[in-house]
Formats: sequence, C-alpha cells, structure tokens
Amino acid sequence: MKITNLLFVTGILLGMLILPSCLDDDDDNVNRMYPNALVTVKETSNKTVFFQLDDNTTLLPVNITSHPFGSKEVRALVNYDEVDDSPQSFDQAVKVNWIDSIRTKPMAPNLGTENDEVYGNDPVEIVADWVTIAEDGYLTLRFRTMWSHQGITHYVNLIPTNNPANPYEVEFRHDANGDVDGRVGDGLVAFKLNNLPDTQGETVKLKLKWKAFNSDKSVEFDYRTRATTTATSAIAAERSVIPLQ
Repeated sequence: MKITNLLFVTGILLGMLILPSCLDDDDDNVNRMYPNALVTVKETSNKTVFFQLDDNTTLLPVNITSHPFGSKEVRALVNYDEVDDSPQSFDQAVKVNWIDSIRTKPMAPNLGTENDEVYGNDPVEIVADWVTIAEDGYLTLRFRTMWSHQGITHYVNLIPTNNPANPYEVEFRHDANGDVDGRVGDGLVAFKLNNLPDTQGETVKLKLKWKAFNSDKSVEFDYRTRATTTATSAIAAERSVIPLQ
C-alpha cells in the first residue's frame, strides 16, 4: 500500500512519466493511477480504521492495520478494489492500492469588516468536478487560481455569511499572500461543517459564495448534517499542489 501526501494531479503526472511502457500493457496499472473514491478516514473507539464513502456507505480497508494519518479524521482520495473478506460491521471490505489525504480544516468565524484583512479576497474559480461535493458533514472543493511555484503559502478558509435569511450560506475566502502571477493551478481542500445548524435529518440547500476572476459567483449543494459516528473528531492539515494553510 502506498500512502502519499500530494494532490492526485501530481501523482497522475509522475505516474505517467515513470510507467509509460507498463501502461501500454496493463489496464490495471492505468486504473490504479487514478482515485476512484473520495472518503473520510475515520477510526472507531477500538482503533479500527474505516472509510466513510458517502452519507450512508462505509468501507473496511482490510490491508490497513493502523491509522495512516495519526488517528486524525481527514478527507482523502483513495484507489481501492472491492474484496470478498468479511466487512464486519461495515458495508464493504476493500483493499487499498493507495490513499492520499487532502487539506482538511474547520470553518473559520465571520469577522465582519475584518474579513478581507484576515482572510483575504483574492479570486479563485470553483471547479465543477466529482470531488467538489458536500457529504458526510464536509464541503470538499477543487479550486483553481494563479500561483508562481515559488513555495508561497496560499491561505484558504470557509466562513459563514451570517445571512439571517439562510443559515446554510457560506463563503470561500482565498488569500494568495501576494502570489497572484504565474500559471493556473488547482488545489483541493475540505471544510468540516459541524458549526452549521443541525438539519435534523433533512436535506437542505447549502449555498457557497466566492469571488471569481470576473464576477462574484455562487452555487448550491444538497447538504445534510452527518449522523453521529464513533470516529475521532481531530482535524489534520495535509498538503495540496498549491501550498495551503
């Protein structure tokens, strides 16, 4: 099993450079280069690692005997194969080929007139992609912006808008830390939504707002507060292609 800390785009490019001859002959190698799921990595009270695949489905990784991220709950990209082993109390047993954690953060508070100074107001584009999704109590976003490859840290946050008409309205904030030139690059980040009001089992519309390069934009996601689990609640900070905090 391979455990990495880089966003999947980097892994794909490296794999294409390293394995060109193998890829021509082995479809399995091609399929295993790409993630086939976005999961939450969790741990039960007895230290059993499992994956939350969506709001309802759990996976037991039979070839992981200890938590790959130090008992911290994170969102992660994973490539796995289903296997016939007993899933125990989970829905499906799987064998993990590789797993790659992504930057996982709590929401930040709305600071009113200080938001621009503290959280920045640099533009991004939210990419319509299968990993841009609200599920299992997280909002996971693939975003696109300009960056220079100079190792400058970009800061990203998710804050409530405090809209009295919609308690499920949030805003993505980006501080490029002065790194506003260069080429287009993508980042992947997940925000835990446990500070939002409980939806009481109902599915509501979660509205995301952000400053794009040409205009202010918004999009809505179906969102339901996650059910109680036995997993640990710690949040880890992992790396992405764009250096993030």
